[in-house]
Amino acid sequence: MSVSRFDHTKYKPFQLIALADRTWPDQVITEAPTWCSVDLRDGNQALIEPMSVDQKKKLFGLLVEVGFKEIEVGFPAASQPDFDFVRCLIKENRIPDDVTIQVLTQARKELIQRTFESLRGARRAVLHVYNSTSTVQREKVFKTDKAGIIDIAVAGAHEVKRCAEAAPETEWVFQYSPESFTGTEMDFAVEVCDAVNDVWLPTIEKPSILNLPATVEMATPNIYADQIEYFCRSIKNRDAVIISLHTHNDRASAVAAAELAVMAGAQRVEGTLLGNGERTGNMDIVIMAMNLYSQGIDPCLDLHDMDRIVSVVRECTQIDVHPRQAYSGDLVFTAFSGSHQDAIKKCLDIYEEGSPWEIAYLPIDPRDIGRTYQDVIRVNSQSGKGGVAYVLANKFGFQLPRWLQIEFSRVVQKVTEDTGQEISPDKIWELFNCHYLNSDKALSLEDFTIAKHEGRETFDAKLNYFGKEIAINGEGDGVLDAFVEGIKSAINLDLEIMEYGEHALGQGADAEAVTYIQIRCEGLRYSGVAISKDIIASSLNAFMGAASQLLSKQSVAA
Repeated sequence: MSVSRFDHTKYKPFQLIALADRTWPDQVITEAPTWCSVDLRDGNQALIEPMSVDQKKKLFGLLVEVGFKEIEVGFPAASQPDFDFVRCLIKENRIPDDVTIQVLTQARKELIQRTFESLRGARRAVLHVYNSTSTVQREKVFKTDKAGIIDIAVAGAHEVKRCAEAAPETEWVFQYSPESFTGTEMDFAVEVCDAVNDVWLPTIEKPSILNLPATVEMATPNIYADQIEYFCRSIKNRDAVIISLHTHNDRASAVAAAELAVMAGAQRVEGTLLGNGERTGNMDIVIMAMNLYSQGIDPCLDLHDMDRIVSVVRECTQIDVHPRQAYSGDLVFTAFSGSHQDAIKKCLDIYEEGSPWEIAYLPIDPRDIGRTYQDVIRVNSQSGKGGVAYVLANKFGFQLPRWLQIEFSRVVQKVTEDTGQEISPDKIWELFNCHYLNSDKALSLEDFTIAKHEGRETFDAKLNYFGKEIAINGEGDGVLDAFVEGIKSAINLDLEIMEYGEHALGQGADAEAVTYIQIRCEGLRYSGVAISKDIIASSLNAFMGAASQLLSKQSVAA
């Protein structure tokens, strides 16, 4: 027996945070955090082909339109293209007065100086400086101790402060990140950040930002929340500090981690549109913002045109969006399951505009992000009557009665099973048209007269019956009843009308009427549908459609 190479024993569980009296599980998010987009920095560095200047300008424009007030635009000391882009934004006056750009630099003197050079002339900027603090980085990358890490951070803080004082024309905001925060001992992370703030001396009026990144997501979201709450409790001068988050998605929990960490006291969240970023990506700000929106909280971002957002991000990053990605994917509001479709249709049928949104299987109204109800229900072999009925109602105006929904859904399902493919709304209409409205008729009406005598209707007509002309005469309580009695006598059929339904197609005096009829003969049922501006003609033709199905079957059997 071969030995498995899938060896879980080489991994050790993440150590819990000693926080027995944690309070974050009882907290509720009631307002959006401050958002900071890192699409142009963290997102850009993760691309196989980094964005061109034109692509960066287009994405920056989108971020401004969406409503970001803080945007990290690059790592100007790391590459000339990043430096040039920052200069371009400033020199071409592309930064709105209510938007603050942010740039990143390592805590190294020459890189900090180069970074300040790129920001020359900026109205307001966040200078984001970092160095790594985790145990693994200290011991295996930098080969230094805790004191050495603190020295790097403090030296960087001093240089940031010195350069800012030399450029008073810009309003400076200082931000420090203990990179790989989640892999750092919590007491040491607090110690490093306190040492940085001892240099910057933030105040309530002019706070510093302490960004606590899950550079690599290493544990469950609740542990990250514990780390944030521990940090918020322990950091000195808490009121003069903005706690910021920057979660990655290595365990596919970046959004959950950020949400719990906001509950734990964080005020600011960094992420990217649609989650682009290193490895499995950054936290998807669209998802977190829309999660807040779905709970009745203003996300302070305008995401109403989701298709355009997806299009621009895809164009600039050359990365597709998964069709099932929450909120932004093409299929996220689409139901194929028959039971899901039926529930959605029933809820939408009784929904009143302006009332609370309570629609089965749809956490938000698709229209809020620019989608339509036509996108909600699509039909394949797993679909049922609800999906077919929804398509015919919303695209073509036919309100099929339940019995006809059941019957026609079998017709559609057979096609989808035979092809193994999804069926389009136009193809569904084509099937409905061929099966009911324009099907070959064994029986059709050529001429008729109606008379009324002592409350009873008399119906005289000439019919085309399998290509031959026959005359009928019948009497009944109404026109349709008299017509049916005449047919039953003329061609010796023992049938009865089981179901009847009608409605207008459209509005106004010129609107056509559609009639649905189901008849029964010898235990079997047959359906007919007809359209006419004359309700009597519509009813008669619908009956003949159902009768034609019956007669055609009998003819084949004979």
